[in-house]
Amino acid sequence: MSEHDILSDEEREALNEVMLAPPDQSQQRVLIVDDDKEARELLAEILSLNDISCFTAAGGNSALQLLNTRHSIGLLITDLRMAPCDGIDLIRQIRESERAALPIIIVSGDASVRDAIDAMHLSVVDFLLKPLDIAHLLKLVKRELGLV
Repeated sequence: MSEHDILSDEEREALNEVMLAPPDQSQQRVLIVDDDKEARELLAEILSLNDISCFTAAGGNSALQLLNTRHSIGLLITDLRMAPCDGIDLIRQIRESERAALPIIIVSGDASVRDAIDAMHLSVVDFLLKPLDIAHLLKLVKRELGLV
């Protein structure tokens, strides 16, 4: 029997993730959602440099798919302004799903007081404005993942 008959592609990918993760790293990961590729990759790199594993998604639909398949996601960081599904819509969908208790941090470069109020009604951990205070963000992330 070949290896392909034993494990599905998804199982093989999950096994590789476990095998490649450094042993001292937390099992929980951060999902970063931003339609701006540079912002998404920069934030993932900053977290990586601080020993925090990440997944990234370019929008709400791919984020929801990852949340359904990657149970290691312990925190979501999402941009507010994205199309077609903005950050508030994404959070509403999560709050109505089996992942309703997931801690969420919103980051935005363009937000109104109304946006902040809507976000707080959806029980987000924090609402951060860009440019980000990286030290504050890292403190929040580590607290939410239980790394402090």
